[in-house]
Amino acid sequence: MKFVSLFFLLVIILLVNVIASAKVSRFIGRRPVIDTIIKLDSAKFKKFLKGKKSASTSATKKGTAKNDTTKNKGGLKSIVNAHAEDSTRYDDARQISYLYGRARVTYEDFELDADYIRVDYKNKIMFASGRIDPLTKRYIGRPISKQKNEKPVTSDSLRFNYETKKGKIYNAASEQEGNFISGGQVKKLNDEQAAYHNVIFSTCDLPYPDTHFGIVITKGIGEKNQIISGPAYLEIEGVPLPLAIPFGFFPKPNQRTSGVIIPTFGEDPQQGFYLRNFGYYIALNDYIDLTNTGTIYSKGSYEVTTAARYLNRYKYSGNIQLSFSSTKNGLPVDPANKDFHIDWSHSQNPNSNPGTTFSASVNAGTSGFFQRNGATEGYNLQTLTQNTLQSSISYGRVWAGTPFNLTINLSHSQDLTAKTVTLELPTLNFNMATISPFDSKERVGPQKWYQKITVGYSLQATNKINDVPESELFQSATLTKRLQNGIQHQIPIGFSQNLFHYFQFNLSANYTERWYFQTIRESFERGSINGSQTPTLDTVGGFKRAGNYTLGGGVSTKIYSTLTFKNSKVKQIRYVATPSLSFSYSPDFSSPGYGYYQTLVSNAIVPYPITANKYSIFQNSVYGGPGIGKTAGVGLAIDNSIEAKLRPKSTDTSTTDKKIKILEGFNISTFYNFAADSFKLSAITFSGHTSLFKDKLNVTMGGTLDPYVTQVKDSISNQQIVKYKQQINRYSFQDGKFPTLTSFNVSASASLNPALFKPHLPPPAPGTTLQTMNPEQAAKLALLNSDPSAYVDFNVPWNVSLSYSFTYNNSYIATGVTNTVMISGDVNVTPKWKVQYTTNYDIRASKLSSATSFGIYRDLHCWDLNVQWLPFGYYKSYNVTLRVKATILQDLKLTKRSDYTNNQYYNPNQ
Repeated sequence: MKFVSLFFLLVIILLVNVIASAKVSRFIGRRPVIDTIIKLDSAKFKKFLKGKKSASTSATKKGTAKNDTTKNKGGLKSIVNAHAEDSTRYDDARQISYLYGRARVTYEDFELDADYIRVDYKNKIMFASGRIDPLTKRYIGRPISKQKNEKPVTSDSLRFNYETKKGKIYNAASEQEGNFISGGQVKKLNDEQAAYHNVIFSTCDLPYPDTHFGIVITKGIGEKNQIISGPAYLEIEGVPLPLAIPFGFFPKPNQRTSGVIIPTFGEDPQQGFYLRNFGYYIALNDYIDLTNTGTIYSKGSYEVTTAARYLNRYKYSGNIQLSFSSTKNGLPVDPANKDFHIDWSHSQNPNSNPGTTFSASVNAGTSGFFQRNGATEGYNLQTLTQNTLQSSISYGRVWAGTPFNLTINLSHSQDLTAKTVTLELPTLNFNMATISPFDSKERVGPQKWYQKITVGYSLQATNKINDVPESELFQSATLTKRLQNGIQHQIPIGFSQNLFHYFQFNLSANYTERWYFQTIRESFERGSINGSQTPTLDTVGGFKRAGNYTLGGGVSTKIYSTLTFKNSKVKQIRYVATPSLSFSYSPDFSSPGYGYYQTLVSNAIVPYPITANKYSIFQNSVYGGPGIGKTAGVGLAIDNSIEAKLRPKSTDTSTTDKKIKILEGFNISTFYNFAADSFKLSAITFSGHTSLFKDKLNVTMGGTLDPYVTQVKDSISNQQIVKYKQQINRYSFQDGKFPTLTSFNVSASASLNPALFKPHLPPPAPGTTLQTMNPEQAAKLALLNSDPSAYVDFNVPWNVSLSYSFTYNNSYIATGVTNTVMISGDVNVTPKWKVQYTTNYDIRASKLSSATSFGIYRDLHCWDLNVQWLPFGYYKSYNVTLRVKATILQDLKLTKRSDYTNNQYYNPNQ
């Protein structure tokens, strides 16, 4: 039955698609309506409508204006301003002005533009119409009228008494808040009321007769915020349907209005029949609104959501959403799963308060919320498969004219797999940009060596809770015993100087001071024999400080090498090497004199030996503590780049050589610690990146080499052979072997679309920013943020994004390899059909990822059709939605879905 209902749904959709795309009027009889409903001025103006002016001589020259200043004849309160680009003629005996060609008339708050306007000053009546273009035979120059703050009304012709504000409009077309009224006749009764005859009330923005879908109101009265209708019926593509009402009320709001939100009905295999997303919308004022929705299921589950949007133009904007759910998937006696989620985003216009910033991005909740309430986010695959949630609330302040700035940040990080939470409440950063204390603003001439010394300062302070289980987050003991805090000061001092024109020399000194209000003590429980047991950690209150410093220096230069070709397309290849040698020193802060480390000694019981281990009293602290061991070593690094220069083609008008980057960067580095007892040489790391094919393909790579000999040995544990590795203080090259590759990764990505293959096209226009967008663009952005699938760009005929990833890890005991390809993109099958796709292919396992999905979008003008399909895997499902585009009627939609909860292996409690 599921597939049968889906089949009938697709049949209905295809029928609507045929009606929307084909001109069915060629085959189906429709009520006779001409292209325009024009009320002519008089017989002598028929020639004008055909593209010819009246034979009468114009009283004014071409392009001049005619402003009526006849001392307010007839008791007019204001002046009628009239203007025409072609010509004007004034009949003094009858007190009538005739305006031809892009005419414009204004009177008080009324504005009228048309190709022809007649103003009768005696009777205070205006008449306006367009004309028939002699070449195209199309009706052009239609009147456009506007009164007060109302939106413009386009019509074929109109008569209007500018004193009584009454008149008739023929074949009008107007829009207000996503509602469109077109066709028929409109009789203006006063400033706020109008009588309608055979007009179409629709969400389609095309004027009649191109309107695809709408309600024909045979008779009705239009008020400020609503239309009171007599008999009305539904019409699609000019074909009346047997769906009619004797009377009705249609909204025509000029501002947001509170109202009921229409629910959707259906059945969920796990939770039973449902009534989903019913509620009430509250328009509190012009700055904030509130949407309250709920969902109930026949088996006892429910969900409640409250969402608020707020906007203060040129100052700030944001939205917040709170959701709570109670889900029952097991037996009726089983307890329900309680979940909640909060979403909050806030942005501030930087010009509203110069020097200060405030932003918020909160995404927090219980780990099982999205798994058990997928419908809340429209079964979005990215949301369902996410493993982490992160939040940040930040305040910043910059003091103009000073090097100081301040940021305060509250952050949240949540691991949905491990069900742990990390909080920072809050983190404070106070920074002073580096300054040159011995330099002077009034200095004349080059800097002396001491004037090149720079000093900076930064302060960090935080309260932090690390990896707390969700179930323990709101317990009182969590804040009293697991909350960690600390303050860290850092003072960097630097000096840089050029030596012998070819070498860049630098010296640095960094001092770090940490303040803590609690430290750690380790001890063995009484009865411990040889210290093999895990020691007990005790938290000791009280202020403790820890200071450490490092000294460093370095020198670097660049080495150029070129290879020139005479008779070749390649003119030259240049190789640039940037070697650098650095030195760093740091004392051993684990010495007893500093007091940063203590020794844990086991109980001395014969015949077991005594064991002693050093530990830091600042371990697990938010900023850590000084390191153990002395460092006095040299670091060596070399960066490499290769660039080619090509001769211009014979057909090129330019004689400029073309440069191509072959290798943008390849870095190799290591460090040798002279003060270490053993294993003085650190691992050798390398990384590189480049762009190929005119920056169409980006490639990055990296890896690690172990320079020491490592042996793999066997041991027996629980009657099984277990392998373990043992590193020997001996270099691999001493045995004639290359260092062992312990890790390697390479990735490549490319995004292809037609714009890449048309380099001669002009650059795109500057994009719209949050500060420059208009209200309509802001509304579309809000819709896109809430439903990314609602935005489909048909301007790009096709787009393909490719990425390849290869990783290799060698722990000597085992190796691991991943080799995957990700493909995503979209293609326009026709100007109105677009197919979207995304998938991952595991080359090593030779299978597609379970996150493979397809999307089909069909533009039905004022409607759209959206199909989302996940063909296999844990989230196997489909969703077919046919809905109105108008934001005011977003709840008017037809949906058929098969949720992933239908899968037999779905477990909502995992």
